[in-house]
Amino acid sequence: MRRLATRGAAGDVGEVAAPAADSSDCARVRSLSPWRLIDLCATWNTGVCFPSTAWSRASSGVARQGLNEAEELSSAWEAHLEPLKAPRPQGLGSRERGLVLRMARQQPPPWVHAAFLLFFLSLGGAIEIPMDPSIQNELTQPPTITKQSVKDHIVDPRDNILIECEAKGNPAPSFHWTRNSRFFNIAKDPRVSMRRRSGTLVIDFRSGGRPEEYEGEYQCFARNKFGTALSNRIRLQVSKSPLWPKENLDPVVVQEGAPLTLQCNPPPGLPSPVIFWMSSSMEPITQDKRVSQGHNGDLYFSNVMLQDMQTDYSCNARFHFTHTIQQKNPFTLKVLTNHPYNDSSLRNHPDMYSARGVAERTPSFMYPQGTSSSQMVLRGMDLLLECIASGVPTPDIAWYKKGGDLPSDKAKFENFNKALRITNVSEEDSGEYFCLASNKMGSIRHTISVRVKAAPYWLDEPKNLILAPGEDGRLVCRANGNPKPTVQWMVNGEPLQSAPPNPNREVAGDTIIFRDTQISSRAVYQCNTSNEHGYLLANAFVSVLDVPPRMLSPRNQFIRVILYNRTRLDCPFFGSPIPTLRWFKNGQGSNLDGGNYHVYENGSLEIKMIRKEDQGIYTCVATNILGKAENQVRLEVKDPTRIYRMPEDQVVKRGTTVQLECRVKHDPSLKLTVSWLKDDEPLYIGNRMKKEDDSLTIFGVAERDQGSYTCVASTELDQDLAKAYLTVLADQATPTNRLAALPKGRPDRPRDLELTDLAERSVRLTWIPGDDNNSPITDYVVQFEEDQFQPGVWHDHSKFPGSVNSAILQLSPYVNYQFRVIAVNEVGSSHPSLPSERYRTSGAPPESNPSDVKGEGTRKNNMEITWTPMNATSAFGPNLRYIVKWRRRETRETWNNVTVWGSRYVVGQTPVYVPYEIRVQAENDFGKAPEPDTVIGYSGEDLPSAPRRFRVRQPNLETINLEWDHPEHPNGILIGYTLKYVAFNGTKVGKQMVENFSPNQTKFSMQRADPVSRYRFTLSARTQVGSGEAVTEESPAPPNEATPTAAPPTLPPTTEGATGAVSSTDATALAAATEATTVPIIPTVAPTTIATTTTTTVATTTAATTTESPPTTTTTTGTKIQESAPDEQSIWNVTVLPNSKWANITWKHNFGPGTDFVVEYIDSNHTKKTVPVKAQAQPIQLTDLYPGMTYTLRVYSRDNEGISSTVITFMTSTAYTNNQADIATQGWFIGLMCAIALLVLILLIVCFIKRSRGGKYPVREKKDVPLGPEDPKEEDGSFDYSDEDNKPLQGSQTSLDGTIKQQESDDSLVDYGEGGEGQFNEDGSFIGQYTVKKDKEETEGNESSEATSPVNAIYSLA
Repeated sequence: MRRLATRGAAGDVGEVAAPAADSSDCARVRSLSPWRLIDLCATWNTGVCFPSTAWSRASSGVARQGLNEAEELSSAWEAHLEPLKAPRPQGLGSRERGLVLRMARQQPPPWVHAAFLLFFLSLGGAIEIPMDPSIQNELTQPPTITKQSVKDHIVDPRDNILIECEAKGNPAPSFHWTRNSRFFNIAKDPRVSMRRRSGTLVIDFRSGGRPEEYEGEYQCFARNKFGTALSNRIRLQVSKSPLWPKENLDPVVVQEGAPLTLQCNPPPGLPSPVIFWMSSSMEPITQDKRVSQGHNGDLYFSNVMLQDMQTDYSCNARFHFTHTIQQKNPFTLKVLTNHPYNDSSLRNHPDMYSARGVAERTPSFMYPQGTSSSQMVLRGMDLLLECIASGVPTPDIAWYKKGGDLPSDKAKFENFNKALRITNVSEEDSGEYFCLASNKMGSIRHTISVRVKAAPYWLDEPKNLILAPGEDGRLVCRANGNPKPTVQWMVNGEPLQSAPPNPNREVAGDTIIFRDTQISSRAVYQCNTSNEHGYLLANAFVSVLDVPPRMLSPRNQFIRVILYNRTRLDCPFFGSPIPTLRWFKNGQGSNLDGGNYHVYENGSLEIKMIRKEDQGIYTCVATNILGKAENQVRLEVKDPTRIYRMPEDQVVKRGTTVQLECRVKHDPSLKLTVSWLKDDEPLYIGNRMKKEDDSLTIFGVAERDQGSYTCVASTELDQDLAKAYLTVLADQATPTNRLAALPKGRPDRPRDLELTDLAERSVRLTWIPGDDNNSPITDYVVQFEEDQFQPGVWHDHSKFPGSVNSAILQLSPYVNYQFRVIAVNEVGSSHPSLPSERYRTSGAPPESNPSDVKGEGTRKNNMEITWTPMNATSAFGPNLRYIVKWRRRETRETWNNVTVWGSRYVVGQTPVYVPYEIRVQAENDFGKAPEPDTVIGYSGEDLPSAPRRFRVRQPNLETINLEWDHPEHPNGILIGYTLKYVAFNGTKVGKQMVENFSPNQTKFSMQRADPVSRYRFTLSARTQVGSGEAVTEESPAPPNEATPTAAPPTLPPTTEGATGAVSSTDATALAAATEATTVPIIPTVAPTTIATTTTTTVATTTAATTTESPPTTTTTTGTKIQESAPDEQSIWNVTVLPNSKWANITWKHNFGPGTDFVVEYIDSNHTKKTVPVKAQAQPIQLTDLYPGMTYTLRVYSRDNEGISSTVITFMTSTAYTNNQADIATQGWFIGLMCAIALLVLILLIVCFIKRSRGGKYPVREKKDVPLGPEDPKEEDGSFDYSDEDNKPLQGSQTSLDGTIKQQESDDSLVDYGEGGEGQFNEDGSFIGQYTVKKDKEETEGNESSEATSPVNAIYSLA
């Protein structure tokens, strides 16, 4: 089953057809002047706008005055469009054209014909008043010349003289003539009369008189009260054909082989006669490259042979007007020869001259003489260059142009290559041409210098100007020529200088400017431009109209349209000043324009897609300063006609019954008609068939019923089609005759092809079928070949049933067709028939544009526009070319355009990957195709910029997360990302890995191979050009990563900063700290305030303890600022990875490429240092740092120090860190320490018992030594004392895990004291060490104070 659908709309009686298809083509042919906005589209067919079929009857409803022109135009228009109305072939199973419209059955009203006439006259360039009688009778118009004789008017003396001059205007103009620039009084000459209502002169010689007496220069004047129009200056000449003078010609004696010129010298005639040579017996002289006639009429012999004297030679002159031929007395030749016998067998022999004893010689020119000459020709005329040479053997002539090639499209060779003709000469055809005459003896050449001059020709011809009072306008008269023509303005036939002054008029060379025109400004202006080679004269009137708006169409139109179609409502109007037209719906106050509505410049309202809510009354209002006029259109929306159950393809046996369904849904207010077609022809419903509303039944199916059946459901406005194919199977019975048992074969080829009924767009092809070879012919395939685009290649044209042998073929314009036919049966196809004769159709503008238009860049700074070229059947005319237009999308810049003959064009110097609007329009010598669709193309792509904000995060020791943003400048279509990463540990580097991601992916997670190695990631984006700029980041350093360096000889004392220290055992906490954004690390000493808000600090604390000096605490800190990227220029995410003497610095920024930065850092001694950084030089390594030193750091722009990052603080590590495995985590070491601790505890208990017998007494009673600053004081004046053995051991600060602790003990009993006084027993003995609450500053400042320890606690308990 195949479905075909057509939709349309047409008017019923009294309705106006509303087009349902794309009306843009019709809109383009409308006039752009609003007072001439008439709907010219009565019937639509594939983009062609047809006028009404009742055009020829236009005069029945319109006054006869002025309609002669309308009838002539309508006849010419119908003749031009008649071939376009021919039916076109419809392919089987394909979609039909989307629109079928019916003509309104009522004769159109007179205003329609007036509108047509107005439009067609406007195509001629003149601005006309509408032909509506009511408007014609009211509006005035200056004269306009409509017909005149040619400038050089040559007449036959035997006929009456007719000098034409016709004009129009309102009121009708009067005429008078001048002869030789003096008034020609017609009334005084009885032979001269003027036609009624015309200025045409008639000079009658029936009563005698000599025509030569009336020769001279005539000019016609057409005048009414608003101005005077002039005709060209018509030069009248009487044709002359003088007799040939009598003369006696002696025989011409010449030696065989010598050159000879027989001169004609015809008498001068007007016009010049046509010359040809014959014998006295009226036999034409045979000409070839040896004997030929020159352009001047002489007969040239390059070399004379003996056979040339077998006849005589007479020059004949034919005069055009008198139709007479005059013959000159004949020449007789006498040839002197060494061989008197003329052997005809040697006439064309290569050695003819040597056989006859004629000496061979080099060429020489007979015309023109010498080696060079010059020639002048006027632009637009034909250039004829001639070279005739003598020599033995006869020379060959070849033509060349110095510095270039001959124009192949305009140049052709004549007279056996002795003449070169270049048609329609232009300025580029000037230059030096030379002819080369050569034979085997040598060659010579003659140079002709060609100069091209030009009579005046129009660049901008003045046009009639219709204005409203107070409006401005201009008349422009621009012409070119060689030499440059002069411009002279006249008004009403008088020089502008002698005309009365007009303050509203200003002359500026070739332009007259009118300002604030009034009714009195009406006149006819003449522009005369001339040089020594000719002149041009043009009339243009200035008319000032003052007319209120007026509607030209009938009132209260009624239109019915189909749902979801496109329609256009027209409102033709007229007024001066030009009215403004607006549309309203159902009396609402808002103007309809935009969205589903579009108002054209001509005022027509287009509804792009009709919906139910669009039904209603539409009002158009035309307004100018003099008033307003309005009209209404009532629009009804109807449901479309749809075949919802279509016939299906069926295969049945002969003699059975078959039913084809066709169920239709339509608008109930429209009358539905269902009809059937068989093989695209109307089906005759016989006795074996029954047609119902929703089906077709065939009883007793026979072989002839096989074929395609089409159901056509139609209403007044649209129709729908559905097609199915019925296959009939024959009985499988045993053959009953001898013929049925014969072998089957392919059919013989058809023969005797004949073309008849030749029309402009169709032809009938008839053929005689060949033998079917016992298998009936089922189809005929007609093929065609054309000799312009693909000569020798055959294409399928159409297919026809095997029962026909004649068919009408639809043809395309400007194709030189040749046809052949192939017969098909069930066995196969026959050989093609012999080709038919050729038939060329006339040309026309293309009806379509090339397909598959694309715009793609092949380089980053270009865009290549390509398309599929049109074939021969769509070219429609010679010189098929393409107008390529392009412009940047959404910039509203003007279109660039170029004409291309191929199928591609490259636009250069384009920005990288920007969209362009592209149009490709076909054009041939007959015109342009309809406006093409706009296609979006893109210029070339480039490498993308780097991905933005590449972030590397490590939530734990096993996983690394990557995130990034798309590049700021993709420079094309992103096709993905490429990530390259490599593991490294110190100087060791692993194998590089590569991952490719889709363009939408901006995240990636990976599992670490080991917790020690770091990773370096390089990320780049890819377009179709390749990978762009890359961005590199490294994974965060593990918490124990450090570089061992020697400690400097002298270090300043180090104070722990605001950032606390974290034990190296907290590996998990350290790894998590690299992910967090604000996690301040609280030190484990006394409480303090830490002013860190957006910093993440990872600290590893080590201590180097010696006996010579107190222990020093240092901190290794990794600091990273995590901030979101701001919109303005800024620096953020500063990351510091320090070691003992160096630190790596990285940061993020949104500056442009090439920006330089400065890294500024200050140590604890307030020494400031800066490091300049070139663009894209990250990471930066600071190498002059001191171990254990605290630094503050910031990064700012070198160009603008005010743009800076947040100031951060970091601390370098001590001079030595152990990169080996932490001994504190070794099992054997822990066991050893536990055993030692147990032994020490036992020892201490024993010592305590032995010492417990001692007491506490005031020292002042026992010792007169004053207290030292280190002695701990008691409020009551007493204090503890102990032996040196009770002092803390130097090595007691080492923890069990092997790491070095701070001086202050984390587990001191001091932290558990709740008061500032010591605790005693009743007897006053000491229970525990007294505790005094100390400030954090005091604790931190007293580095040498004695720290509590487990040993002290034991002593206290004792």
